[in-house]
Amino acid sequence: MWPVIYSASMLAVVSALVPFLAQAPIRQHPIEQQFASAAASIPTFDEFPSVVKVLFAGDMLFDRSIRKAMDANGGDFIFSCIDDVLKQADFVVANLEGPITDNESVSADSIPGDGNNYTFTFPLETAELLAKHNIKILNLGNNHILNFGASGARSTIDALNAAGVAYFGDPISHSTYRHQSFFPVVMTFIGYNEFDPIGTQASAAGTVEWVNNAHENREIPIVYTHWGDEYAAASPERIKKLARQFIDAGAKIVIGSHPHVVAEHEIYRGRHIYYSLGNFIFDQYFSDEVRNGLMLLVTFNQFGVQDIEEIPIWLETDRRTCPHTNFAVAS
Repeated sequence: MWPVIYSASMLAVVSALVPFLAQAPIRQHPIEQQFASAAASIPTFDEFPSVVKVLFAGDMLFDRSIRKAMDANGGDFIFSCIDDVLKQADFVVANLEGPITDNESVSADSIPGDGNNYTFTFPLETAELLAKHNIKILNLGNNHILNFGASGARSTIDALNAAGVAYFGDPISHSTYRHQSFFPVVMTFIGYNEFDPIGTQASAAGTVEWVNNAHENREIPIVYTHWGDEYAAASPERIKKLARQFIDAGAKIVIGSHPHVVAEHEIYRGRHIYYSLGNFIFDQYFSDEVRNGLMLLVTFNQFGVQDIEEIPIWLETDRRTCPHTNFAVAS
């Protein structure tokens, strides 16, 4: 009998308490409150970006007469005509054709043909200027990054780190850059430098390995190269073979720089190869070919390239770069 009487008593007590419990607020332990707050801040799957827009550009120089124009008009002047285009993307990727150092320029007062005309150093403020104009990732693998030796390359890396600008292809660590801020669209930027001191074969083998690794990790391998022959719009067979090799390894797109002119566009196995985007910020005006450049506004989803918009550009003699409407890319 006692168990039954006890159960009945408990039911009576619970029944009496139910109205109070229904009205009383539930208090969380401080730790529980922290977990609840953290959970509320985690984005749902619907809040993740489904696509990322990346704007690719070619070669950038901030020495010689470009430096003089910046000294006279301010660094923003160089980008004043193209800024609206740069803002269309989540971020911009381009080739930095030289080191950022505190050395004095030896090319600013040089003339074409002079040995100093091809030795570059960019002002320390260049890194912050690039970040300000949405140029957030740089290729450092090119034939001018070591113009002031390894110390110049290290100075460049220090300046970029301080300004929050990412990079890949540097000649010291041959780094790649994994961009995962737009998860689930995870992109890995991988360089190939035909002029790498380690040699073209070793550089190409490293690029293939990095592409394979990114592909196996379900990332989007993007190969940005520095290769080819200057002022040649028709790409040599040696780099066409490499480009296809990078695609075979898993690259979703291959984009080239160095020739200072726009080269042909190829689709191989359903993926795009742009052999050269030509100049972006540069002081070459001796032909229409060097003054015409190309930018690519590439839309990526989590599987790769979704869409590409080609944006022709034109180098003005006042040292600005502007959109250009009367130019077509050869295929």
